[in-house]
Amino acid sequence: MFDLVTAGHLAIDRIFSPKTSTSEPALGGPPTYVSLAARKLDANVSVISKVGEDFPREYVMLLKSNGVDLSGLKRVRDASTTRFLLKYGRRGRQLQLESQAPPISLEDVSGSLRAKAVHVAPIANELSQSVIDKLRGQTDTLSLDPQGFVRRFDEQGNVKLGRWEETGILHQIDVYKSSFSEIKAVTGLTDLQLAVQKIHSYGPRIVMVTRGMKGSTLFSDGEFYEIPACKPRVVKDLTGAGDAFIGAFLAEHVQGKDPLWCACVGSAASSFVVEGVGPTVFGEKKETYKRATEIYEKGLKRLTV
Repeated sequence: MFDLVTAGHLAIDRIFSPKTSTSEPALGGPPTYVSLAARKLDANVSVISKVGEDFPREYVMLLKSNGVDLSGLKRVRDASTTRFLLKYGRRGRQLQLESQAPPISLEDVSGSLRAKAVHVAPIANELSQSVIDKLRGQTDTLSLDPQGFVRRFDEQGNVKLGRWEETGILHQIDVYKSSFSEIKAVTGLTDLQLAVQKIHSYGPRIVMVTRGMKGSTLFSDGEFYEIPACKPRVVKDLTGAGDAFIGAFLAEHVQGKDPLWCACVGSAASSFVVEGVGPTVFGEKKETYKRATEIYEKGLKRLTV
């Protein structure tokens, strides 16, 4: 029984930013950031993912040395790992898909898998309805980040967001997390509160929207909470911040903790990730709790609906 399993592709990222001096490849993908953030909070974690023959052994060792179970990772012969080029600039982040690993199939999900929480996190539409249906039966809490379902790729791999039509998946989901731009793509609504309520009407009992340094919005038990962003010491790279947020949230959530506290811990975890480039900085449990406590005690805005 795992505390948390993340389903989605591991990736190799090349990150270009005015705040960094290097564009060396870095280990990426939601399973990386979700798992490492949760491990810092003592969660027992695993992944369901596929990579190609080009996936470096050093990345495997990095994950294993940090306590991430890789029994659900498959290396596919004659295939490439999913690779993204990420460019940060004045217009925000631009993504380009450079290569793509094979999709995750039903056979890739062990029938014996059991987890307190499974986080579904596609980055390039690699997870099907049937796979998600199977995962639903193997966990108490099914979480979703729909980013890979709303991404559209042109011939050069450039990414734009488009409307997601297969929202029936949301009926299976307990916890939903996305960025503001992604929830607009899922719902077609530009009003944050209305978009959150629409997602909730499909089935998720907890809905969260991350908004970078503007903080995040949590909807739980009929109430909206505005959660401030924890202040990092320095901002070098925003990659993986949202994944660290949900990884920390779920690590606390499976212990039965208050969703508001869990979201504050998520905010704290994401504030550490941005202090480094790639998955290099994760706060220790004591440090993360300290930052979370600072915003938990601020008296957060509540809007009852």
